[in-house]
Amino acid sequence: MKWYTLAAEQGLANAQFNLGWMYDEGEGVPQNDKTAVKWYTLAAEQGYADAQYNLGLMYYEGLGVPQDNVYAHMWLNIAASSGDKDAVEFRDWVGEKMTPSQLETSQRIAGECVRKQYKGC
Repeated sequence: MKWYTLAAEQGLANAQFNLGWMYDEGEGVPQNDKTAVKWYTLAAEQGYADAQYNLGLMYYEGLGVPQDNVYAHMWLNIAASSGDKDAVEFRDWVGEKMTPSQLETSQRIAGECVRKQYKGC
């Protein structure tokens, strides 16, 4: 835990993702969705597809963040474009539950997020 935290604080995306997963699952630390989202976000901002996928799941379920299908779809879309095959399937499934307006918004903000290199999404 100590080494993951030190590495994550140094900005290593893999360590940030792993720390997020530990908090998400309560592995070796108290389970905490908000802390998981924090670490997933830091990794996702560096283009880490697994973190982007997990953020999509967190937004879909409303874990650590308000439930939001638009942001769930956005993060899943970004993860899918990064090559995450599971994200493609889940993105499409979430998309089936959205209105055309929500899908349009999700696609627009995904494009903006990519242009901003994932910062502040």
